[in-house]
Amino acid sequence: MNKEELVKEVSKKSKVSQKTAADILSATLETIQKTVSKGKKVTLVGFGTFEARKRAARTGRNPQTGAALKIAAKTVPAFTAGKKFKESVK
Repeated sequence: MNKEELVKEVSKKSKVSQKTAADILSATLETIQKTVSKGKKVTLVGFGTFEARKRAARTGRNPQTGAALKIAAKTVPAFTAGKKFKESVK
């Protein structure tokens, strides 16, 4: 499912226009991105948690040459599914 299909489903279920559903979805995603980029967690009970995680620096290998290369430490976004979400996927 892509964003357009998600907007249509949300629009149908909530009985609002597709434009309104698209605006709400965009605002939600933007808020989650801004919050996580500030290093804070966003927890949606039953769905999951969005957070920033730090990755340590490590040594990797170039697959073509086999030469070792350094991969810098960085912070990446992460999602952990909640209990209800995990159970629904079984």
